[in-house]
Amino acid sequence: SAPHCYFLLTHLQKQGARRMHVSAAFSAKAKVSMSRFEPSNHVNYQQLNENVNIVRKRLNRPLTLSEKIVYGHLDDPVGQDIARGRTYLRLRPDRVAMQDATAQMAMLQFISSGLPKVAVPSTIHCDHLIEAQIGGAKDLARAKDINAEVYNFLASAGAKYGVGFWKPGSGIIHQIILENYAYPGVLLIGTDSHTPNGGGLGSVCIGVGGADAVDVMAGIPWELKCPNVIGVKLTGKLSGWTSPKDVILKVAGILTVKGGTGAIVEYHGPGVDSISCTGMATICNMGAEIGATTSVFPYNHPHIAALADEYADLLVPDQGCQYDSVIEINLDELKPHINGPFTPDLAHPISDIGTTAVKNGWPLEVKVGLIGSCTNSSYEDMGRSASVAKQALDKGLKCKAAFTITPGSEQIRATIERDGYAKILNDVGGMVLANACGPCIGQWDRRDVKKGEKNTIVTSYNRNFTARNDANPATHAFVASPEIVTALAIAGTLDFNPEVDYLIAANGEKFKLEPPNADELPKKDFDPGQDTYQHPPAEGGAKLKVEVSPTSTRLQLLDPFDKWNGGDLEDMQVLIKVKGKCTTDHISAAGPWLKFRGHLDNISNNMLIGAVNIENDGINKIKNQLTGEYGGVPDVARHYKANGLSWVVVGDDNYGEGSSREHAALEPRHLGGRAIIVKSFARIHETNLKKQGLLPLTFQDPADYDKIRPDDKISIKGLKTFAPGKPLLAVVKHSDGTKVEFQLNHTFNETQIEWFQAGSALNRMKELQ
Repeated sequence: SAPHCYFLLTHLQKQGARRMHVSAAFSAKAKVSMSRFEPSNHVNYQQLNENVNIVRKRLNRPLTLSEKIVYGHLDDPVGQDIARGRTYLRLRPDRVAMQDATAQMAMLQFISSGLPKVAVPSTIHCDHLIEAQIGGAKDLARAKDINAEVYNFLASAGAKYGVGFWKPGSGIIHQIILENYAYPGVLLIGTDSHTPNGGGLGSVCIGVGGADAVDVMAGIPWELKCPNVIGVKLTGKLSGWTSPKDVILKVAGILTVKGGTGAIVEYHGPGVDSISCTGMATICNMGAEIGATTSVFPYNHPHIAALADEYADLLVPDQGCQYDSVIEINLDELKPHINGPFTPDLAHPISDIGTTAVKNGWPLEVKVGLIGSCTNSSYEDMGRSASVAKQALDKGLKCKAAFTITPGSEQIRATIERDGYAKILNDVGGMVLANACGPCIGQWDRRDVKKGEKNTIVTSYNRNFTARNDANPATHAFVASPEIVTALAIAGTLDFNPEVDYLIAANGEKFKLEPPNADELPKKDFDPGQDTYQHPPAEGGAKLKVEVSPTSTRLQLLDPFDKWNGGDLEDMQVLIKVKGKCTTDHISAAGPWLKFRGHLDNISNNMLIGAVNIENDGINKIKNQLTGEYGGVPDVARHYKANGLSWVVVGDDNYGEGSSREHAALEPRHLGGRAIIVKSFARIHETNLKKQGLLPLTFQDPADYDKIRPDDKISIKGLKTFAPGKPLLAVVKHSDGTKVEFQLNHTFNETQIEWFQAGSALNRMKELQ
């Protein structure tokens, strides 16, 4: 196939020299900039190589690719204790990226750290606050107006503290990173759970909460539990209707939404060579849906062997390296998949979805097909969808379903307009939306169905949790490749299988859609479109001011959280005992709430309003144990706080899966929560809770979940001797006077215990300054 790394090659220059970046980056003597926007920050393979050699000698074994990149960024490669799944690594990431919904809180925390400038290259990307309503240009103009205060804050904070600023309309953070900042061997952290997208370019890109980003921007080593490594061996090659998306849809079906927790998924094997760079990015992106720390592909540029230099082996796994587990997928046999509804790991081959839908009572009529999002909005994705759409147009057909298209970046938008793809997609009945997240994160003013009306939509997105896209809990959302979504939008029904089924042309004759075909990269190179990047000022930002109005409803400066009082936590009220799946969407909904992401008190009014209360199966309806009346979760929490009553949340498995939003941790802390006690946590959310001075604890025996009643009081004992690996004791008092005790586990290390004692990681950072 064509070389996979062309995106990387756009870094240096727009024209002929772009092919040079990779070769130069591997040459020991050349100084190569990390990005064309940052000519003075250089790729440092020499340091990476030295660190890897130190660790390989110490461990005396072959290393996987992800181990090389992660261990190559150790703060102390000589002394660091390294044990997969057990020790905490202290790492020095190369850069930080933040999207606008999480950057507000990250920058507010950075401001309160008192530091003058970020210590590593960092960028802010405006993609989350643009609501899809009537089409790209008008929606963008409306967003710029509505969000002016937030955009001004982020632009001015970026300028003051040395952070690059990608303006609204520039595109989705992960596509911008792929086009401008990812390169083989880079370690990048991003305040968004789909940051792993960059793994398509041999990068280790990890999603984190804002407080982690603040650590890295402050020049403090970043902590990560040493990941396990799951190998996915690909054989055969992709063909026909099967796409890279189907690889991860299949993997999600195998591993489930928590099967990747604590692990990096590393793809390898001969099948890798049939997948494009952006196809690899798609697979890595949706690895977030299996809970993986990140995913990565080897750098398999065809010319790498010819470079014959000392760094070539850095970007591939060592011969004989060991994975903790291995999944094998034969791409010759892989069929197109559709996953859903309501969870991204419910996998169905497209041949089965019709009968399964009928059996389960899922609506067959497809109301809307939506393509794009950070998972699937590359030039190749748009080309493959256009190739399907053109066949329908040639036979006189248009989409039976409504159809929306989200370009991943301004560069993609401009290029698909120039090359005619946008016209084809428009002509078949599609609406091109702004270069932004849009409906994928609930930024969709949907009007074709009423709330509560049962209906089916099909998207090329990554998540399909209840009510995520359109705030309608009755919407059955299914996830597939862009070309399958396009075919289903044309057919208008979920049980259409383009591999075998026929459509009826305008003239009455039957025809079959041919498998899509499209160029991976534009023959005429990319059209960059409008310039949407703001450089931090060359002279620095010391004289600049960042204004936050005290009366703003969108932004609020942060007050430090209170310190631990030195004793055990006594008689805390159970606020809510959550039943079943509780994602960060349930804990801190997005959609219309995104506008309050920079105002902690206002955003806290959405805390846990989507969680199911085990007492009554109700949503946002819990009993206030002080008044005996029922109210919304945030209201009851505020009432407890006002009355000096601390509280805990009790939850189920994989609590906090999904988005990296740290608001899901900040809100409970702000409203008086002290501990979250569950069967198991998703990785990012557990870390976010620790960062804000809360206690994320797990039942030593998951059956103890059943011993807790919704009106219980819980004490947590053992905090005076709180230590790594040492369980804490829960004493649970029932309202009838009886009590039970059981052990609670935690994953705190020494540093994290200091965060708890100081009241938050940020408080601890200030103590150490």
